[in-house]
Amino acid sequence: MSSSGDLPQILIVGLSAAGAEMLPNILLDRINSADLLAGGQRHLSYFPNFRGEQLPIKADIDSVAERLRQVRDAGQQAVVLASGDPLCFGIGATLRRYFPAEALEIIPAATAFQLAFAALAEPWRDAALLSAHARPLAEVVAKAQLAPKAAVLTDGQHTPAAIAQALLRAGFASTSPCAICENLGSPEQRIVRITLDQVDQESYAPLNVFVVWRHQAEPVVAIPPGLTDDNFTTAAAQITKREIRLLSIAELALEPGAVMWDIGAGSGSVSIEAARSVPAASVYAIEKRLEFFNYARENLARFPAPNLQLLHGTAPDQVVNWPDPDAVFIGGSGGRLEAIIDLIQRRLRPGGRLVINLATLENLATIRQLLPEARITQLQVSRGVPILEMLRFEALNPVFIVVWVK
Repeated sequence: MSSSGDLPQILIVGLSAAGAEMLPNILLDRINSADLLAGGQRHLSYFPNFRGEQLPIKADIDSVAERLRQVRDAGQQAVVLASGDPLCFGIGATLRRYFPAEALEIIPAATAFQLAFAALAEPWRDAALLSAHARPLAEVVAKAQLAPKAAVLTDGQHTPAAIAQALLRAGFASTSPCAICENLGSPEQRIVRITLDQVDQESYAPLNVFVVWRHQAEPVVAIPPGLTDDNFTTAAAQITKREIRLLSIAELALEPGAVMWDIGAGSGSVSIEAARSVPAASVYAIEKRLEFFNYARENLARFPAPNLQLLHGTAPDQVVNWPDPDAVFIGGSGGRLEAIIDLIQRRLRPGGRLVINLATLENLATIRQLLPEARITQLQVSRGVPILEMLRFEALNPVFIVVWVK
């Protein structure tokens, strides 16, 4: 098959645990006659007699995509080997960021999810299909809380034991049934059925799918924002004040399953309250000042939110690997406002909302240049305080709230 422009399509072939044995001869002939064969070392080992160029796929996907492009532009045939369905958390989905759909021909095998539920004889139309490969567990936990059952692709860091502990911390019952499905489709296939609190009592093969059933008696409890400022540990009264915090969280308009970034989290008041108000959202917060990062950790321990991940570091450099956000809050930019806004404009999902709190006219002028169509509100709050037997109002510093919708 050829794509527009008479260039050959890149052939992406999903393999089962049986490797090349289950592939039809016509497909084996196409693979063996290709000019370039790319894949993981395990995938390439299934074709020991391949005579063309071999390209192991490792962490540097940019260079892999560039080499595939070169081969295709030269009118040669490139083949990429993958596990299961390449479009299900696989290389196919990744390559779609580099190539248009018409440049790819994809032939899938059964996914690990399909094989796991088949081995369990379990219907899976209502299951959350998740991956913990190089992803924070907070994202996995938040989505698992929304479904009656979830299947998770594990990795060397996010093992079944690590995932089980994260789910237990998030409120899953210790007796929640689960299954670890190892080496699916191979002669070494093994299914271990246990409860969540027993997962760390065994060791498992590296290739596995973790399945957990959430008891319906375990409701996901949302806690509306509204904590007072003195509930949070901070320094020099540096905190997003309660009234500003409530309006900012409302403007973020978080929904279940959404991803939120909090850049310049300070003592964590906004991200903690946002995460607690929508426990099925995934919230990522970063703060560069170690003192305030430690305050945020202390506050998070006092007001737990399993769906919140705190990071000590700087933006935008250390947020690029976070999943694309649906909502972003900026409470402090550390002088890199322009670079941060540029990243957010590129990464924010369509319809996503950016909410910024500003205290100075200079930063407001910068934001007006960067986001000329943004909506701006000045909020001036005065709190009643007693004076003798009377009441007076004490003004807080005015704050500009900027809202930009992509």
